[in-house]
Amino acid sequence: MNPAPAKTALEGGPSKLSPLGSNELKMFGFEGVSLDSIATELGLSRQNMLYYYANKEALYGAVLDSVLTSWLSSMDALAREHDPRAAIDSYIRAKLRFSQERPSGSAVFTREIMAGAPRYAEQLARNVIPLLRADVRTFERWAREGLVAHIDFTHLMFVIWSSTQAYADLSTQFAVFLGKRRLTERDFEAAHALLTELVWTSLSK
Repeated sequence: MNPAPAKTALEGGPSKLSPLGSNELKMFGFEGVSLDSIATELGLSRQNMLYYYANKEALYGAVLDSVLTSWLSSMDALAREHDPRAAIDSYIRAKLRFSQERPSGSAVFTREIMAGAPRYAEQLARNVIPLLRADVRTFERWAREGLVAHIDFTHLMFVIWSSTQAYADLSTQFAVFLGKRRLTERDFEAAHALLTELVWTSLSK
């Protein structure tokens, strides 16, 4: 009788692999990793890896898809709230939560963007631009209703994205400056309170 196969990170399909495989990509980037190195990290054989992903490009795309899906999941937070301040509070909290829970995925994503998105520009444009425009329309509606000041809402979104993502990409640096090994829940709460106040102040009439 053949022994039962050992459980691996691939059980449950590619969705189980994508968040895990991003650690190698975070450290070395697309050009610096191989399927073998990622398989080794996960305790898999190359053959098992190829069962789900035909090549490194397919795995890389799956990791970015996983990160983008999580990142986009909070982009409707503005539209769900009728009160602008509550909406901004929820939106910034969701973005910081993503940075706290998915720092490796965020780092892989940032590497791709910093390189000019050579392998992911089309997916970014297709998935992000419509949601960005919808959020800008929400701000414009609030401005027409007299609830917020009229500023450049597109660039406001860029500021929110970059400031919240910094708590993933620069978390080690921030922790060093704070004299600790890693950022704590308290640090993320402090960031949330400050960023929410800064954004709301810029929108106050």
